[in-house]
Amino acid sequence: MRRLLVSLVLLVPPAHAAPVAFDTAVEQAFDRYRLPGLAVGIIEDGEIVYTRTLGEIEAGGGQPVDADTLFKIASNSKAMTTGVLARLVDAGKLDWDDPVTKYLPQFRMHDPWVTRNMQVRDLLIHNSGLGLGAGDLMLWPEPNRFTRADIIAGLAHLKPTHSFRSHYSYDNLLYVVAGEVAAVAGGAPYEELVKRELFRPLGLARCQVGEWNRAEVGNVAQPHMRTPQGNRVIRADGEVVPDMPSMAAGGIRCSLNDMLAWVGMWLSPDATPAWLSPAQRKAVWTPQMPMPVSARMRQWDDTHYSAYGYGWRLSDANGAWKVAHTGTLAGMYSSVILLPDQRTGIVILINGEGEAARTVLGQVLTDHFTAPAKTTSVAHYADLLEAERGKERASAASVVDTRARTPARASALNRMLGRYRDPWFGDVAICSEGKRVRFNAARSPMLAGTVMQAGGRWLVDWDDASVDAEPWLIFEAGDGGRGTLKLSHVDPAADFSYDFADLDFVWVAPCAESNSR
Repeated sequence: MRRLLVSLVLLVPPAHAAPVAFDTAVEQAFDRYRLPGLAVGIIEDGEIVYTRTLGEIEAGGGQPVDADTLFKIASNSKAMTTGVLARLVDAGKLDWDDPVTKYLPQFRMHDPWVTRNMQVRDLLIHNSGLGLGAGDLMLWPEPNRFTRADIIAGLAHLKPTHSFRSHYSYDNLLYVVAGEVAAVAGGAPYEELVKRELFRPLGLARCQVGEWNRAEVGNVAQPHMRTPQGNRVIRADGEVVPDMPSMAAGGIRCSLNDMLAWVGMWLSPDATPAWLSPAQRKAVWTPQMPMPVSARMRQWDDTHYSAYGYGWRLSDANGAWKVAHTGTLAGMYSSVILLPDQRTGIVILINGEGEAARTVLGQVLTDHFTAPAKTTSVAHYADLLEAERGKERASAASVVDTRARTPARASALNRMLGRYRDPWFGDVAICSEGKRVRFNAARSPMLAGTVMQAGGRWLVDWDDASVDAEPWLIFEAGDGGRGTLKLSHVDPAADFSYDFADLDFVWVAPCAESNSR
């Protein structure tokens, strides 16, 4: 079975045989969005018909991206986590409707009733009642000092925004919990389960999970952000890539060849009949939670329904059944699009600021199969997307111009200085350091910056430019003039994983005591 999958990956036609339309779209997306690196693969009728790689693993480094280059697949890891769980269901080691507490007695949600009734399936379909990205600050920015145990303990302090099972709201923390459920049921740590149940039987030879050595593995794409001087690496990997707590939600890395083998397995189940039963293949792709159909989906794909399965988004595109997911991390973007009835799949991997490129390129390639009569291009969809975002920016009247900012003076903040504590995020210190007032999070060292004053309000200017969502600091006096601290987004369109609104800090100690610990 492994030899069969490897052979499928190797049956790539030469570049001169690749459809001109694919080459044109890939090159236009790469150029328009000034990407550092890009890898694209297409399967049609169960066969790999196209692969293309462009750019470098590190901008200016000289090593080109190829089909074996490792990329962070981010939230496309979720489908791998549910694949492992489905294998455990086939093996009789768990059921989708088992209570989570059967495997993790320490598991708690804010509402005890929800704790008792949360099933394994509920961990996977974004119906928990938590708000969008609730608690993600325990996962990102990486690296940080949170553990999986911290994440499970922190869930009890996250207040719901909706009732249980009533509303779709994307979350990541419960996939971390799902990984720990799998570990208990499968009798091995999550990363070992992924290797045992997925990588080895499917021949995904380059994929990495858990801790690994960058130099030994080699050919690892690094994330980039775009600057006026061009693409630059951010959050570069060290010699050893650690086992991050976010692994089950978004921490796996794979190459284009690996992802094509993964996609090919789903599109051609007869090639690997022993890997997963028909019943569990159906379960994974069964709609579990309704999702909203956006105006863009209606206009671009003529979509009529949208739902979430187990780690996959399910919808229709121009009358074709579509199974897909995206992955987003700082400086890394991925997309997997499947058209199961056509046995067709698309994989896109990017190591730069590629959200728009992923959207536009994925749409053009999908149209090729679902609406071949349409005359569309990268430029067409890029212009539509820019117009859409222009309207969003114009309507964001609450965005304040903060360019006229000055460092806050300790005397102005006065008794608001000190150490504050949130029950799930832990401590932050807002204290004088030299002539500046600094914000430092104890368990998230990348959340460090200078407190600035802008128009009579306070915000944090982060030290690391890759931390790209600034918070307002909202102090409320308590007894003796010291009380609480809340945070909110300066830019309402900031990434939802900076879930500042879920933080509820209380003053606990003066700076002198904070600095002595």
